[in-house]
Amino acid sequence: MRFQGFACIALITLSAVASARAAGPAAAAATSPPAFSRDDARAIVAGSRRIVSPHGIDELRAIDVNGIRQWISVRGNDRRNPVLLYLHGGPGAAEMVESYVYQRPWEDFFTVVQWDQRGAGKTYAANAPDAMAPGMTIDGIVRDAEVVLRHLMETYGKRKVFVLGHSWGSVVGVELARRRPEWLHAYIGAGQIADMRTSEGQGYDWALAQARAEGNAKAVRELEALAPYPGAPGQLTIERIGTQRTWVMHYGGLAWGRRDFTAFDRARKLSPDYSDAELAAIDRGSLYSLTHLLPQLESVDFGRYTRFDTPMFLFNGLHDYSTSHRVAADWFATITAPTKRAFAFEDSAHMMMQEQPGRFLMHLVNDVRPLAVAAGDAPPAELDSE
Repeated sequence: MRFQGFACIALITLSAVASARAAGPAAAAATSPPAFSRDDARAIVAGSRRIVSPHGIDELRAIDVNGIRQWISVRGNDRRNPVLLYLHGGPGAAEMVESYVYQRPWEDFFTVVQWDQRGAGKTYAANAPDAMAPGMTIDGIVRDAEVVLRHLMETYGKRKVFVLGHSWGSVVGVELARRRPEWLHAYIGAGQIADMRTSEGQGYDWALAQARAEGNAKAVRELEALAPYPGAPGQLTIERIGTQRTWVMHYGGLAWGRRDFTAFDRARKLSPDYSDAELAAIDRGSLYSLTHLLPQLESVDFGRYTRFDTPMFLFNGLHDYSTSHRVAADWFATITAPTKRAFAFEDSAHMMMQEQPGRFLMHLVNDVRPLAVAAGDAPPAELDSE
């Protein structure tokens, strides 16, 4: 039967080819499909990720946060699942725009909230820079995050949520874990910042060692020109950190085994959640955010924070030199918390949620989510099985 099936397909194909040849070039041109556009691709992505389950939720909207409109995406297959708020990196590096490439499986187990922070992505595009400026401090972003958390708990009937902080977002996340432990099932740090200046120095030393071992004269010259790095407090400019990051990324300290992040970043162009104008605003928002926040970010050192009253998790890429995995692990070893666990991602650097998405999800589901189930924050069927 299989042979007959393939024979049938072959005959149909041959017949179609013969008909097209007989019709000639004019007929072929008249029936050729229209050019495939980026909007077509976005529509396909939107359709494939559409949530249709009866308890599902799929919302993209702006909310009032401390005087400006800030954008959130709320997605999940069952609104009875625990809420997970993702705090993106940067500063200003909106993650909502490319989260569709890895987030869909999360939505079986969590109601996932992506938030474009003050100065980032859709929020940057929706507000005048002067209107955002008063809150463009670490404390200001943390206070924004508190408003977002309260909104989520009140809107979706939750007593607690999970907070996942990535890179710059881990600064905001640690502050939330410290200030609002009663609001959190747990805090998850990924690409965790613990001591910014020490981390910068380790990334620099590693990139320079790689460049020297490879005999990369250009990299050595540009990195040595930064010495001493990061330099005295106040010398960590956007230009200096940009040079260091260029070579850290080149040697796989951002995405392990990759010279750059282009393959992932290009996914932004197909995001169904961003207009062309909002896409164009992402880089402007990153520069705006860095200009305001880098001087404060340079001085971040969580060494004095060693006791937390909420469970703490560390997702650590073992090749991460964008934010040193060693500095993060050393700090995490000193803290105490009701629950504390660290997970090493052996084939990842800074972007482990995209580099090893399966392992990332496995730990979220098997190790983090049970805290919410134990607290009764899960669909009834799961609670009945406990």
